[in-house]
Parts: sequence; C-alpha cells; structure tokens
Amino acid sequence: MRTLFDPTGTAPDRMYQLLTSSVVPRPIAWVSTRAADGTPNLAPYSFFTVASTNPPVVQFTSVTRKDSLRNIEATGEFVVNLAPAALVDQVNASSAGFDAGVSEFDAVGVTAEPGERVSVPRVAESPIAIECGLHRVIEVGDSFVVMGSVRAISVRTEALAEDGLPDFGAIAPMSRLGRIQWGLPPEVVQLPRPGRP
Repeated sequence: MRTLFDPTGTAPDRMYQLLTSSVVPRPIAWVSTRAADGTPNLAPYSFFTVASTNPPVVQFTSVTRKDSLRNIEATGEFVVNLAPAALVDQVNASSAGFDAGVSEFDAVGVTAEPGERVSVPRVAESPIAIECGLHRVIEVGDSFVVMGSVRAISVRTEALAEDGLPDFGAIAPMSRLGRIQWGLPPEVVQLPRPGRP
C-alpha cells in the first residue's frame, strides 16, 4: 500500500517538505559570495551537484532569489566550500536570514581567506573549496539553478589520501535530510564497478 501525493493538489510548502524528505541525503554547497559593495556572504544550499566534468561545472539551486544569487549575478564569481561535520553549528547558523550588509563569516565565526582564482573569499576551515565563475543561471519555477565553471579546486593537504584525491574520512561531509535533520558522514563500503554482462 502507498500514499499518493499529487502535486496539483498539494500546497507548494508541503511539496517542498515532501521533496526534501524524499531526495536524501543531499550534499551541501556552502556558498561564499561577495556583494557589489565588497561585503562577503556565506550560505548553505542543499540542492547541489556536479553538472559537467568536461568542462568542469558545478551547480546549486536557490529556491527564490536570495543574496547569494544577487551577488553572483553582480560579480560573476562564487566559491562552493565543503560543509564538514566539525562545522555543523556554523553551517546551520549561516542559514539564518541575515541582513544584506552583514558578513556571515564574522557572524558565525569562520575565517575568510582569499581565493586563488576568484575575488570571493573561501572558508579557511573548510577542507575543500571549489572556486567558480558564473556559467549561467536557469530559472525553473520559483527557483534558480546556478551553474559555475570551475576555475580551481583547493584541498587542504592533510585531507588528501595517498592517491592524491580527497579522503572521505578526512573531509567528513555533512548532508541535509528532511525537516531539521542533518546527516553526518555515513558508513562507507567499497564495491568495484561491474563490467559489461
């Protein structure tokens, strides 16, 4: 037996809750931007993924038009910082509705350090920072899909494994679940990809 939810008969707020409780876990793009007046901004977005690997493009979705999107449109740049479990309180705090002139870096107690290839600061405490130039923004309903061309990925050296790639245990990424639930790093299993049958 199943319960059917029809989007045409479900209120938008309820559909949002249903979708975010169903599409889980969701990785978090902790997006740093800079306003036109120079004020840094930092906010988490849990609709986040890779859009293309060649060329490298990442994307996140802003549900409604928020400061991050306005800043990206004004400057053409942003940074996706990994949201590690050790910073769960700061990541959560940065989701508050701060006034546009407030630096969330200062408000939540994380360090802004200069980017390598963008003028936007990254979170010094984050193990991975993906520096992006704006590729395009696609409006979809009440949301905006923001695509960023990857200009550089910086990884804290201690978070790299012997093969030169980020070590999952060291980066300890969080995820968003439904309601007010967060996911901590899950158990990892290794399964070789099968060949053609």
